[in-house]
Amino acid sequence: MAVRESMQEKVRTGMRLPRQYRVLIYNDDFTPMDFVVEILVQIFDKDLEAAVELMLSVHHGSYAVAGIYPRDMAQTKAAEAVRRARAQGYPLKVEAVCQP
Repeated sequence: MAVRESMQEKVRTGMRLPRQYRVLIYNDDFTPMDFVVEILVQIFDKDLEAAVELMLSVHHGSYAVAGIYPRDMAQTKAAEAVRRARAQGYPLKVEAVCQP
């Protein structure tokens, strides 16, 4: 009986954490660096120093992760960034991809 009392019972709630999505910002030769920093500050809530560092990461590589969010939030942030870029005439590519 003592063995049974010491065993912990696992309870299954049936709830799972939502899948997380990475929002990727891709490098291009036409979108100004200042605009990318502005997007990172205004949409992705980065402070100025982190936004500049991330923008330089995008500039020197092919892409960088702007943030990791649940699907709806990731898609909304990516769409808003692209909408603002198109409104300014920039071809900035931003997309939400499921984390492996």
